[in-house]
Amino acid sequence: MHDSARQWVDLLYETGCSERVVRHCIAVHDAVMEYHRESITDLAVLEAGALLHDIGRSVTHGTAHAQAGAGYCRGKKVPEPIVRIIECHLGAGLTADECTLLRLQPIDCMPHTIEEKIVAHADNLVAGDRSIPIEERMMRAFHLPRHMRTRLYHLWMEMEAFRRSPL
Repeated sequence: MHDSARQWVDLLYETGCSERVVRHCIAVHDAVMEYHRESITDLAVLEAGALLHDIGRSVTHGTAHAQAGAGYCRGKKVPEPIVRIIECHLGAGLTADECTLLRLQPIDCMPHTIEEKIVAHADNLVAGDRSIPIEERMMRAFHLPRHMRTRLYHLWMEMEAFRRSPL
């Protein structure tokens, strides 16, 4: 982890995130680094997004943690590309309609940028502070509607192709 990333870990502690959440965020950060490509991805945004993606867990451990964390970080003037990673990291994203059905703010929470997709994907492949294979993630997602499981799998395929590309 770069020294500049320490500020984000400090912010996690400042908001009251548990040691368990901080360890998870660091594990996601480590997973994200496998996808960084100097000429394509923004390292500072990737690192900050990975470390802060679960900052909202200091407020709630429900699905609202993504929007709560994004709101908190906007108030702290965290750059918008990082805030959007926090907002879009659940599974493979949520449409505004899906957010409404979940009683969240009806906003588009789909990952669009490469950094948003990488963090969402890496978060899917980390349970607690350990890496898990896609098969385990898909079994853990069995309760989700089919279209969400399909979206999750498509994100995995896209990100694995990106990771393996000889760029």
